[in-house]
Order: sequence, then structure tokens, then C-alpha cells
Amino acid sequence: MSVAALALVLGHIAMFGTARQADEGTAAHLWQLLMAAQIPAIAFFATRWLPRTPGPALLVLALQVIAGLAAAAPVFLLNF
Repeated sequence: MSVAALALVLGHIAMFGTARQADEGTAAHLWQLLMAAQIPAIAFFATRWLPRTPGPALLVLALQVIAGLAAAAPVFLLNF
């Protein structure tokens, strides 16, 4: 979901540029939904796999955090 959110932001920037818009568009709402919808999936993964295999599960969770930050970075850096 983070990769989809990042692709959505980059695609929007490629098509429309980084100019401020008067209202949030569809891309902004989809980004918000993708970022929020992954929280329950991450929580389920953590509760299921951290007790069983903490090492690999922490690696997956770290990659998820990095992907989430990568998806959020253009929004915050470009004041999207």
C-alpha cells in the first residue's frame, strides 16, 4: 500500500506538477486512504509474526516503515 501511495503521488506530480491547488483532489484522498488502511494490516502482521519469528518480522516491519516514510516524503517536502 505504501508503494501504491508513493506511485500515486509521483504520478500526480508527473501529470500536474507541484503547484498548489485550491482543494484536495482525488489523489490526496486516495493517498490518505492507502496510508490509513495499511495500519490494521501492519498491526495484524506484528501481532501474528513478532512472537513467532521476531528477527524476520522486525525486518519486514522496518521495510514497511521505510516504505511509509518514502510515500510521505514527497507530500511533506513539496508541501503537497
